Amino acid sequence: MALLSIIIPSYNEEENISRTAKRLREILTEANISYELLFISDGSRDNTFAEIEKEAKVDSNVKGYEFSRNFGKEAAIFAGLKMAKGNCAVVIDCDLQHPPEMIPEMFKLWKEGYDVVEGVKSDRGDESKLHKLFVGAFYGVMSKLMKINMNDTSDYKLLDRRVIDVLLDLKESNTFFRALSFWAGFKSTNIKYEVQERAAGESKWSFMSLLKYAIMNTTSFTTAPLQVVTFLGILSIAFAVIMGLQTLVRYFMGNAVEGFTTVILLVLMIGGFIMLSLGIIGHYLARIYDEVKGRPRYIIARETGKEEAKHE
Repeated sequence: MALLSIIIPSYNEEENISRTAKRLREILTEANISYELLFISDGSRDNTFAEIEKEAKVDSNVKGYEFSRNFGKEAAIFAGLKMAKGNCAVVIDCDLQHPPEMIPEMFKLWKEGYDVVEGVKSDRGDESKLHKLFVGAFYGVMSKLMKINMNDTSDYKLLDRRVIDVLLDLKESNTFFRALSFWAGFKSTNIKYEVQERAAGESKWSFMSLLKYAIMNTTSFTTAPLQVVTFLGILSIAFAVIMGLQTLVRYFMGNAVEGFTTVILLVLMIGGFIMLSLGIIGHYLARIYDEVKGRPRYIIARETGKEEAKHE
């Protein structure tokens, strides 16, 4: 019988561990699906891992891993993919905002021959208008860059073992899991779901953390921001030509003015362009620096039933 691995990144989710494990156990048992639950505690500062250990003691299908510090959700997902032993794997949030009731349908689609089953949001829940606008703009840009519709996509998806192996073979340490499943190709399909209310606790994502996440993922997946530097350079040249022609015309017409205000505005504008361009280039240099160092994506400090640390 095919084994399904459920990967559950968890950061400060002590209130949700037991509830999530119980709900997943009920759904998968009822659907007669062999499974393993992989909880990845991403350097949680509460009792998340202690709760995972409790579940592992009462259910041999539950396994838990704890990072030595917070490495981020991307690292937690890839740690889960590395540890997964299943023929396929589903990534799902610990707060149950991804409805686990969809997993049997995803598994059924996998058995029908699909290598990737993407969870697509039909409704974003009670997110603020600003958040929806920001997310829509981000995925709109990413969709155009990738020439694939990524609107309303999420980390909630099922991957076949072949796809998992492809992703694990990637050498880069800075990854964007949500986009890489598209990049990998393979036969895929979508399944729509409505975002649920959190079962317990509060969201760990602030607007600034989401903004940082978007910037990091954009620069890890595409060089498009570097093209902004070229665009700003062309824009600066265009302004310089226009202002130069205007100055010459006024000079020959005999009504040239000192133009102090114009000079100040041009200096400020061009200076702003230069600083923004240096910032973009510097960000890419920092990413290159991180990749060259070759440090592990994550460090596992503890796992259920064992004490030794692992590095990946």
